[in-house]
Amino acid sequence: MNIPQSNLPRIVIIGGGFAGVNLVKTLANKNVQVVLIDRHNYHTFQPLLYQVSSSGLEPGSIAYPLRKIIKKHDTTFFRLAEVEQILPESNEVITSIGNLSYDFLVVATGTKTNYFGNKAIETNSMPMKSVPQALDIRSLILENFENAAIAQTKEEREAFLNFVIVGAGPTGAELAGAIAELKNNILPRDYHDLNPDDMHIHLLEGASRVLPPMSEHASKKASKFLNKLGVKVHCNTFVKHYDGKTVTTNSDLVLESETLIWAAGVTGAPVQGLKADVILERLNRYSVNQFNQIEGYTNIFALGDIALMTTDAYPKGHPQVAQPAIQQGKLLGKNLLRLLENKPMKPFVYRDKGSMATIGRNKAVVDLKHYRFGGFFAWFIWMFVHLMSLVGFRNRIMVLFSWTYSYINFDKAARLIIRPYKK
Repeated sequence: MNIPQSNLPRIVIIGGGFAGVNLVKTLANKNVQVVLIDRHNYHTFQPLLYQVSSSGLEPGSIAYPLRKIIKKHDTTFFRLAEVEQILPESNEVITSIGNLSYDFLVVATGTKTNYFGNKAIETNSMPMKSVPQALDIRSLILENFENAAIAQTKEEREAFLNFVIVGAGPTGAELAGAIAELKNNILPRDYHDLNPDDMHIHLLEGASRVLPPMSEHASKKASKFLNKLGVKVHCNTFVKHYDGKTVTTNSDLVLESETLIWAAGVTGAPVQGLKADVILERLNRYSVNQFNQIEGYTNIFALGDIALMTTDAYPKGHPQVAQPAIQQGKLLGKNLLRLLENKPMKPFVYRDKGSMATIGRNKAVVDLKHYRFGGFFAWFIWMFVHLMSLVGFRNRIMVLFSWTYSYINFDKAARLIIRPYKK
């Protein structure tokens, strides 16, 4: 892998997500050698992936080069590779470009889409966990509009204009609202030969309400916003089968649709090689202690979505969102330095800063510790928090400009089919 030999302790980090990037920043130019490994050469701001899918933002606005993050870190190196296996006995990782030894290993591989064993849905639905997948969805939505314009029958046209989103968590609800804005603002202007009333957005949720992780207040507000946008919400509804044309559910609901977007859940993405009992089978997450050490190992750690740390406050582990990953990454960086100085590590304590979701223009919900509210003010807070959380000044400016342009013109400027998507 051509990593320079050094007398400094080597810390290998697998994954350049929120946890990995914040760990790298904390270890910047300290007396350690850091090697960051990722299958992509960029960090993705996943909370805004849905805006790439719905033509609101270009992918370059939410992705940031990993090498640019470490360019001033003299003892930090990046390698574009896939980690295939961990060899804890010899303190090595096997990657697609060679083997690398480590003194400390940090696994921050995040999650992948969970299809709950349904192969038909896995084959025919559209996931949204990466920038390429978001671009595929964008292309498919726009291609559906074009195909609907030339459809020979009403049934064929409606199938192209039926969009089914499975999972009404923040990702699904936000995407449903964004596609509804395409229907309300873009379709009437760009496609004069299509009737916007023929387009339907169906949001399916297995729980009894939308936004199950948030408060009842947020759920009621979000449902009201979605209904106002024209989204048809179906709670207590599970998808049983999808063959690329027809969606069948546990109820009498059957939908004809060319597009099913799967936002119904995630599962961990562990790396092979560690003892089987440290990976909780149902969740595919590593069991870690209060210092993020993987159970049974003293020099191997897990961070973020892949780590399951149970506490009295979080008996099922911390929520799989950005903030726990960011906070764990920062603390582990400090703890590794303390460890090298023979000082005791500090246990992780999650500081919940609240949760939020936007359902479209001027519509959002926010849950804080003592306050819950929705509407324009919540939407403004959502925009500010996400804008400031982006990596890189250029990305913040690009997103702010895009949002301002869209707000003034009721437009989504990134309506480009750069690479046509074929099922």
